[in-house]
Amino acid sequence: MPSSHDALRLERPAAPDALRRRCTSRTDVFHLPALGACVGEARRRLRALLVEQNVDGEARDDAGLVISELFTNAIRHSDSERISCAVRVTGNLLRLEVADQGCGLTEPQSREPGVDEECGRGLQLVNAVALAWGVQACPDGRGRLVWAVLRHRGGA
Repeated sequence: MPSSHDALRLERPAAPDALRRRCTSRTDVFHLPALGACVGEARRRLRALLVEQNVDGEARDDAGLVISELFTNAIRHSDSERISCAVRVTGNLLRLEVADQGCGLTEPQSREPGVDEECGRGLQLVNAVALAWGVQACPDGRGRLVWAVLRHRGGA
């Protein structure tokens, strides 16, 4: 049985091509285990969805970076068994969402890591490529949703 968060974001049903072309916005959702080995799978699934929606290569690359950083943070900083990823393309904007099942001790925030630190630059990268990003509680009250908005030109 899907959670209320999942019920609000059900995967889109198959639609005839003519109907699909008329839609100006759609949201695609996928769920993966909260494992480091799944970060690459999240990037692959996102890329396939963005190619299908005719998002340009530079935006696909930026989106891949963002989903990698947000997915990794969800694994490292929550007690989740599963991570939900959503992508919505509307006009020339692309919204990515990564939701975990449990809350970390602190809210995600960009920080200035030391020169020798190996971690801590993910949200700086997200901030550099996204028009905006933020954090909110999941609609069902369990977990956290981190989102980012990017611009795309469409095309190849």
